[in-house]
Amino acid sequence: MADGSFCPDCKRSTEVVFDHSAGDMVCSECGLVLEAHSIDETSEWRTFANESAENDPVRVGGPSNPLLTDGGLSTVISKPNGVQGDFLSSSLGRWQTRGSNPDRSLILAFRTIANMADRLGLVATIKDRANEIYKKVEDLKSIRGRNQDAILAACLYIACRQEDRPRTVKEICSVANGAAKKEIGRAKEYIVKQLEVEMGQSMEMGTIHAGDFLRRFCSHLGMSNQAVKAAQEAVQKSEELDIRRSPISIAAAVIYMITQLSEEKKPLRDISLATGVAESTIRNSYKDLYPYASRIIPASFAKEEDLKNLCSP
Repeated sequence: MADGSFCPDCKRSTEVVFDHSAGDMVCSECGLVLEAHSIDETSEWRTFANESAENDPVRVGGPSNPLLTDGGLSTVISKPNGVQGDFLSSSLGRWQTRGSNPDRSLILAFRTIANMADRLGLVATIKDRANEIYKKVEDLKSIRGRNQDAILAACLYIACRQEDRPRTVKEICSVANGAAKKEIGRAKEYIVKQLEVEMGQSMEMGTIHAGDFLRRFCSHLGMSNQAVKAAQEAVQKSEELDIRRSPISIAAAVIYMITQLSEEKKPLRDISLATGVAESTIRNSYKDLYPYASRIIPASFAKEEDLKNLCSP
């Protein structure tokens, strides 16, 4: 590894070589040790697991979790090799059971949130935010007897909103292990209410815009880059209009309008499946947008004659 640094002997910036075995930074021209015994703070990925596939003597574990009592660094006694019978009946097994993890329910909840987030392709910051929200609600001891899957899904929905990466309730519902859309909606309202009472102030949820969903919906429909750019511009211009429809409905209606003007026309049913918006809702939103088509559709995408041929609602 070579880098530039000032050498006091050479009296100028020179190339520096890092000696990993000694932890020294050495000037490549005069050999002066500029820094000795440097500490490598990067992750250690070596596992030293060449001996056996079952034995993995890694020297590093997972990162600590401040949401757990022991930071997520508790010790688990594994079953020794060659032990026959029930391990839990042995002395080590009894100690393992006696020292059971008090955060077991939290760990299971965090694992469920991680699985849902992975299935939706969400980033780690959203997972962490959802974990924080669930930990706050769990500490209030007010979610006992409620649908656990709906609570976890609602925490993920709120986290997406707060991180400006919103997902529709239907998208969250698709990975919520059977929790219904209404249950998730009620759980979301309950969590927000409980946390607002605890904080003594309103909970910041972030503003939803039609553009937050547009690119993902267009990707599901396999639309061309030109059509996607036209739809994005149309959605931005539609925000200047006084159309009282949900952002998701406006996004679906804009997609329908753009596809009708392009060569890659999409059936209303396909748009409904991709966006999760009912066909009737898309028609009504399209009806509201239709009078403003010449204002929101980019001139580079559709000429005035093409707009005249646009299907009337």
